[in-house]
Amino acid sequence: MIRRSLPAVFALMFATPLLAAPAGQQTLFNFVRPADVVQVTTQDASLPQSNAEQTADGEVLRRVTFNPVAQPSVRLTPQTGAWDWSQSGVMTLRVQSAMSWALTLYVKIQSNDGKTLISRVDLPAGPAQTLLVPLQPFSPLNQGMKAGPPMPMTFDGQRVLLASSSGELDRSQVVSVTLSMDQPNVAQSILLERFGVQDGDAVTKAAYGGLVDAYGQSTRAKWPEKVGSDEQLKSATAKEQQQTKTWLAEREKSSLDKFGGLNKGPTFKASGFFRTEKRDGRWYLVTPEGHPFYSLGVNTVTPDIDQTYVEGREWMFESLPKPGEPLASHFGEGDNRGGNGVDQGRSYNAGRWYDFYGANLQRLYGEPCKPGRDTKAGVAEAAKAEAVEATAENTAEPLVVPATTESGVAEAAKSSAVEASAANTVEQKPAEPCKAVVDEQRWASHTLDRLQAWGFNTVGNWSAPVLANADRVPYTLPLSIVGDYASISTGTDWWGAMPDPFDPRFAMATERAVAIAARDHRDDPWLIGYFADNELAWAGPGDDPKARYALAYGTLKMTTDVPAKRAFLKQLRDKYRNQAGLSKAWGIDLPAWELMEDPGFVAPLPSADHPEIEADFKYFQKVFADTYFKTISDSLKWHAPNQLLLGGRFAISTPEAVESCAQYCDVLSFNMYTLQPQDGYDFARLRSLDKPVLITEFNFGSADRGPFWGGVTQLAKEEDRGPAYANFLKQAMSEPSIVGVHWFQYLDQPVTGRLLDGENGHFGLVGITDLPFQGFVDSVRKSNLAIVDQLGKEAEKAKAEADKASHDATGGRKADAGKGAGQGAGHTGGHSANGH
Repeated sequence: MIRRSLPAVFALMFATPLLAAPAGQQTLFNFVRPADVVQVTTQDASLPQSNAEQTADGEVLRRVTFNPVAQPSVRLTPQTGAWDWSQSGVMTLRVQSAMSWALTLYVKIQSNDGKTLISRVDLPAGPAQTLLVPLQPFSPLNQGMKAGPPMPMTFDGQRVLLASSSGELDRSQVVSVTLSMDQPNVAQSILLERFGVQDGDAVTKAAYGGLVDAYGQSTRAKWPEKVGSDEQLKSATAKEQQQTKTWLAEREKSSLDKFGGLNKGPTFKASGFFRTEKRDGRWYLVTPEGHPFYSLGVNTVTPDIDQTYVEGREWMFESLPKPGEPLASHFGEGDNRGGNGVDQGRSYNAGRWYDFYGANLQRLYGEPCKPGRDTKAGVAEAAKAEAVEATAENTAEPLVVPATTESGVAEAAKSSAVEASAANTVEQKPAEPCKAVVDEQRWASHTLDRLQAWGFNTVGNWSAPVLANADRVPYTLPLSIVGDYASISTGTDWWGAMPDPFDPRFAMATERAVAIAARDHRDDPWLIGYFADNELAWAGPGDDPKARYALAYGTLKMTTDVPAKRAFLKQLRDKYRNQAGLSKAWGIDLPAWELMEDPGFVAPLPSADHPEIEADFKYFQKVFADTYFKTISDSLKWHAPNQLLLGGRFAISTPEAVESCAQYCDVLSFNMYTLQPQDGYDFARLRSLDKPVLITEFNFGSADRGPFWGGVTQLAKEEDRGPAYANFLKQAMSEPSIVGVHWFQYLDQPVTGRLLDGENGHFGLVGITDLPFQGFVDSVRKSNLAIVDQLGKEAEKAKAEADKASHDATGGRKADAGKGAGQGAGHTGGHSANGH
């Protein structure tokens, strides 16, 4: 139902004074004191009271109720013509949730040329605020970061909520503003007052200005681990190190082999390297010494991952080092501009950066900044020493203490001459900043202490080489396959388009990457294995057929100089012989085969009437994946026959890709940002492939410890992270194919966004100041220790069930008389048996 409302007779005078509009704000309409300058139209929404109402905070606002239908709305339009907002930066609306919970409100602004700007607003429960909707596309990415500072904020003494907006708008011809909700379950109300426009620059500067303190921490919140001085940082670190030593001492008493395998459970063949084996229905990683190993890993354990761009947005940082200061050595230059999906819509992605984590490590582990020959002070010291030495050599006389004032004057003059000479030497060399060196070995030793004390046993992907070289904790490595081979777009291409495995240059690039990766590690028993890649775009975004078969569609759109296109066309020609056969099978009219060779060819959608379309897509995508994984597997067999190929770290996948990975890799690996592994993939399907599974990324974050983003699986508060971690591990252990889980990541991301893509998440074990989030770490440690104990229990349980099944199957005969303890039925995988 559509109805007109707010006639002039509803204009009321209240004894309580209305809150004054901020300076610079132009009010176009007031819901409390309406006038005929704006038309208000409701659809499946209503203004149930003829009066406005006073809130608990003394404001006078007007209620609007949205009914529980598909899209209830309130629409504002000018009485005549259009609004000219070309001199304004934001639309303003005084608004409050009338419910005791947060609401999601959509604001749509249209201009008379049909252009539309849309804003999704997460309206919190509580007092009223002035909603500010930017009239040009705006988001935290425009400011260089994934998520923006917490809202509402206080600006000019009022609560304001700066929203994001997307789309396009002609600000000089605005014809409507629509407020709506998306399918509310029950009737929900908001309270409204002033609607207008104002300039937005000052608000943006206030929202994003001074976000980061001298330690790289958010200035917008407080939390237990936040530090305010070097002394507090060092004191907290010393306390934490003492706790770590206590936990390490407890670990020494546990039943673990030197690689972290469980030596009190079942025993396996010791091959000298990590391998996989399935026994009694459960898959295991097996240590070089022959013990079951559940890989509890942490990704990105490295000190050089937390740089953030500062160039052009220095106003976001309260205190950056000045040139020549000791901590100024942590500036650098970078460029993360590109054409991939991850690069779209982001500003401040190139230029000068600063590394707050590195600066904090210098505060903790760095040697004092001493003058060296590459600094102005160092040059002066060296020149002075050389001048003294040269003078001593020329005189070649023993040092005599001056006996008279004259001789003392002479000595002073001599000293002055030496200093002058040194000064002249300095003038010949430009000044450079003093460079303090962080003790990397000290950092690495303490970091490995932490990982082991917290119950972790694997250094995950993208971690510092110094950790792998320590021979203390098993580790994994990525294969960085890069080259000038062809690639195929599947849509968003977040990290890039798909490599073309049919291109001979891909095989060459693979051979080169594997040779480099294996060169220093092929004989290292601490290396579990290599990952083929990470989060390749095997499919497009969405669930429709175009996304499911994006690789096939994308390949057919290419030119015939792309090897994958030629391979697909050959497959179709071999099957159908000519265009007539293909036309009949696909239900299309293809006058000439050459038309498929043209760039931009669009294949038909799969249909029940023409099942061969989908069959051909599936077959091509399987051959594509086979070629990809076999190329890598063959190369790794040659260069590193002792280590495992750990799969492709799937984020988006197809059944064909997963099946090929199972065929050619030792382990299937998935990045799963879900509350439990079973929500991330169909494990019944995975069990049918009979391969061990490694969860290579998962995490749980919150937005109450500094960084503004809680990750893909964001929780309400920090205290929820520990229970979520415990549940994830529990559910992983319940799945017999899962052989480990790897947390992403060791460190929190920078408040203002990492260099790569602007992500600024709090899902680390450790903050930007190198201090752990102690409550979370305590919980993680308990869960990790429990899961290792559980592994032994699960092994015994699996053996007992297998023995019972065998006994039942043989009718009680002594079928397993020749088996020793822990020698249940099973088969091995990895290079000790089947290879890749």
